[in-house]
Amino acid sequence: MPSAAIPSAEWPSATHFDIPAMLAAGWRPSAFTEFVVKIASRCNLDCDYCYMYHAADQSWRAQPKLMSAETVSALGRRIAEHADTHSLEYVGVSLHGGEPLLAGAAYIQRFTDLMNAELAGHCEMSLVCQSNGTLITDEIAAVLQRNRIRVGISLDGDRDANDRHRRYRNGVSSFDAVLRGIDTLRNVDADLFSGVLATIDLRNDPVGTYRQLADLNVEHCDLLFPHANWTTPPPAAGADSPTPYADWLIPIFDLWYRQPRQPLKIRIFRDIMNLLLGGGGGFEMVGHGPVTLLSIETDGSIELVDTLKTSYEGAAATSLTLRDSPLDEALSHPGVVARQIGLDALAEPCLDCRFRDVCGGGMYTHRYRAGSGYKNPSVYCADLYTLIAHIESAMRADLNTMNGAER
Repeated sequence: MPSAAIPSAEWPSATHFDIPAMLAAGWRPSAFTEFVVKIASRCNLDCDYCYMYHAADQSWRAQPKLMSAETVSALGRRIAEHADTHSLEYVGVSLHGGEPLLAGAAYIQRFTDLMNAELAGHCEMSLVCQSNGTLITDEIAAVLQRNRIRVGISLDGDRDANDRHRRYRNGVSSFDAVLRGIDTLRNVDADLFSGVLATIDLRNDPVGTYRQLADLNVEHCDLLFPHANWTTPPPAAGADSPTPYADWLIPIFDLWYRQPRQPLKIRIFRDIMNLLLGGGGGFEMVGHGPVTLLSIETDGSIELVDTLKTSYEGAAATSLTLRDSPLDEALSHPGVVARQIGLDALAEPCLDCRFRDVCGGGMYTHRYRAGSGYKNPSVYCADLYTLIAHIESAMRADLNTMNGAER
């Protein structure tokens, strides 16, 4: 079911796919297995790069502040229905927002109870939470522990790095509150703190940022390009270097790669290495495997990946709701089909690139250009190429050394 929000001339739209013909030729969509659930539509911070509140799509203003119990139950029923249809044994659900912990401990427990009741006998559910970390209390941590909900926390580095963007509305730093939240999690259960999400700012020292994040003794780290596209370029547009983000990431890679034991699992590096060796990558920034994720808005609207809100008003919309539509209807939405057809979604320059199967065109959100849509290389194309080439060179040198030693 096409969304009225997609400009008809831009790729992808309903005119670009003959789904009955695709099905007849043997293509099959992949079932949804991951759900980003916006239980709270507001946030207590005012991060200036936030794709929810400071981007083209401002639909959050019309959303209820919290997802109702009726909508939570409807979500559980729709996932159960989808699991039965596709014989899914397991789904992942991410509590998201806004800031999901604004909902409070009692709400999170009620959400978990309602979802478990609806999914019982249909599939298993793994719950995670993506938070800014400032609202974690002993009570909330106890609920998270009771329900085995691990928490990823957004933190951009040290105090100066974090405070460039991640402040309260009155301009006060959030850094101390985040560290207190991390300590609270760990005091209740060390395993609750699952990882860090950091958005790159070229003004921050890369090695210093890495050391700060590594000092948190956390398992996982995502280093993310700022959300941008060809119509709304990255903050570094016009920089002296044509590859400023690769230049920032490479010193971190070199330090990380040469350590006897990596203290952080940095996802973009690990996925690129895995893809270079012929494996699969599970990170949306690289690779071209089928995306099986849906976002569910606070009012029960079924949406595409929420970072698309940086493209234009309504870019993530599908015109589907939990109340009226089974999740299977979203499988024929052009925005979903485009994320599941692999190489056919790539622009011509990407198809001719030697890193085609590693980069996969870059993050879909970063390919947008007004007038043509998403069938473009990533706005970070040059950065990705340079980073991948550097990682390939490092790995090749080590493999050559190993082969020489074996002789």
